[in-house]
Amino acid sequence: MAITGIGWELHIIRKTEQKRASDGKRRTVGTYQVYHNGVKQTGAGLSGMVAETRGPAANKPARNNRRIEEGRYPLFTQAGTNYVTIGYKDSESPSAKPKPGIELMETGSRSEILLHPGVGFLSSIGCINPCTSLPDASEMIDYVPSRKRVIAIINDLKGFTGAAFPTKNGKKIVNAFIVVEGDPEFVG
Repeated sequence: MAITGIGWELHIIRKTEQKRASDGKRRTVGTYQVYHNGVKQTGAGLSGMVAETRGPAANKPARNNRRIEEGRYPLFTQAGTNYVTIGYKDSESPSAKPKPGIELMETGSRSEILLHPGVGFLSSIGCINPCTSLPDASEMIDYVPSRKRVIAIINDLKGFTGAAFPTKNGKKIVNAFIVVEGDPEFVG
């Protein structure tokens, strides 16, 4: 699914699935790029790679430990205990909570599907972890750079939407979407 060129869009193109040899765990790896009304943004953290849980993609049933289906998902500020969009802890410690995150909505039976920092092989049962590079399954996600990417994405969203950006968590971010493309099969 391609971007529409309307509003703020984070475009994810899934490329492959990786399998860790030590325990057989799998993750989906792809690229991401932020666009403003169809124009590619070049700021720090506005492009890179993402990790998600394994496929095949499924938006039902709930809690299925699969990546979400291809689609265009509206964004909300996250109002959780572990992750929030507004008021996250100013700490680079992976154990500090709440961490920064954004919620994807209209995900079928799924809920709490977030874009949030990852650590290790994968921090997801359906969420999206931005990162720098995952050339193979032996490469781990470094929490601090992943966190910086999430914050850069949140700050870019705030800059794009201006006064329309919500002042509370749990609210719709007007004209902001994550567009997910691809559903690669595991080969191996």
